[in-house]
Amino acid sequence: MKKKYRIGWLPGDGVGIEVLEAAKIVLEKLNFDAEYVNGDIGWEFWCNEGDALPQRTLDLLSNVDAAMFGAITSKPVKLAEKELTPSLQGKGLIYRSPIVRMRQQFDLYICHRPCKSYPGNSLNFKENIDLVVFRENTEDLYAGVEFSPVPDELKATLSRLSKPFKVFETLGNNDFAVSCKVNTRKGSERIVRAAFEFARKHGRKKVTVVHKANVVRAADGLFLDVAREVGAAYPDIQFDEANVDAIMMWLLKNPFNYDVLVAPNLYGDIVSDLCAQLVGGLGFGCSGNIGDKLGVFEPTHGSAPKYAGQYKVNPIATILSAKQMLDWLGETDLGRKVEGATAAVIKEGKVKTYDMGGANTTLEMGQAIADKI
Repeated sequence: MKKKYRIGWLPGDGVGIEVLEAAKIVLEKLNFDAEYVNGDIGWEFWCNEGDALPQRTLDLLSNVDAAMFGAITSKPVKLAEKELTPSLQGKGLIYRSPIVRMRQQFDLYICHRPCKSYPGNSLNFKENIDLVVFRENTEDLYAGVEFSPVPDELKATLSRLSKPFKVFETLGNNDFAVSCKVNTRKGSERIVRAAFEFARKHGRKKVTVVHKANVVRAADGLFLDVAREVGAAYPDIQFDEANVDAIMMWLLKNPFNYDVLVAPNLYGDIVSDLCAQLVGGLGFGCSGNIGDKLGVFEPTHGSAPKYAGQYKVNPIATILSAKQMLDWLGETDLGRKVEGATAAVIKEGKVKTYDMGGANTTLEMGQAIADKI
């Protein structure tokens, strides 16, 4: 008997609400048998409750097969505190990105970002680009280990351990801030292995490890050492490595030299945005946050507050994220239908959102893709 899925539906803020509406038009045309369960997340809940990812939403995500996520608005901590409802101000509440928290809470350690150019898209940097980025999703500079002001004991430790860099001795505790880059052996091993396993399963020829170990010698050095160990177990796949600054140049010069790229959290975020631009921009940038038990799928663009309510933003990134969700659930035939319909609309060129040089709305694009299924 075919399963009915329970899908967490997390619209979030701004245009996140609108692009998820378009994705649902496509999913419903597929006759995808699912119950969509709305989850509260985003800026509204921070302002009114002091929590952008309420416990009820965490409970919901513990009881779904997968989730679709729109976008959220984030602001620096000090600005965020000012927008709390007056009864919550002054209580020491600290804003943290709910999507980062979600990734850590559910150990969604794989950020899987395909970047593919579809024929007929005038925004393609070049035709036939087909890159896949694997971004470590739970640690690195996103680990949340930060200090501002810096505690006395940490300042003393930094002064003692960093003799050549004597500036710590001359600064007050409020005059500098510290963010810790945390790469673990476990975290590095599993994201690199995920990239190689994907390459083997899908007939990819090369995996490129992105790092900056020549400067960030401890944290990135560990990541690179582990990557080399993992890569040795896949002799059928070419192992490649590149500094993060160099890879940005080489991807622009010849993206066809690359296939699967894997990187620590921050570098993966940067590289995947460049790769998305190579295939049309963030309106085409889909993403899956994947763990052993849960997958949360989202476009890589933000909430774009200036466009909120206008229904003009391109929903293709979100629709392709829904395709990723279907694949992850094992509904690969449905996933192929979504991608095929999306590719057909792009190639036909009759329906275009503003970023593609057209004037069609978010929902018109969603409907056009649904009509091709």
